[in-house]
Amino acid sequence: MFEHIVIFRFKEPLSPEKQTELVGAILEFREQIPGIVGLSAGINETEEVQNIHDYTLGLRITFEDRDALKGYLPHPAHQAFVQWLDGLVESVVVMDYPVEAREVSG
Repeated sequence: MFEHIVIFRFKEPLSPEKQTELVGAILEFREQIPGIVGLSAGINETEEVQNIHDYTLGLRITFEDRDALKGYLPHPAHQAFVQWLDGLVESVVVMDYPVEAREVSG
């Protein structure tokens, strides 16, 4: 499996309605893009003082394998989302890494 993590810093603060709209659009990826096995997205609510960079929206997508991740990038739903963000985003941090499926016991 592959983990895809993205955090966004916007040029201007987003209205609560726009935040809800963005998160909803990301959550729809699960139904639109093949190979997604896990997905979450949300608005940053950290109280950590180290959060000095004002990143406000985060997403995590778990793909079944590297090929699914590669297929996500050019997928029309993802590209439409990228176009929708054009002009709103000041900075983006992206991290992709392989993960092993492990049973959690406890």
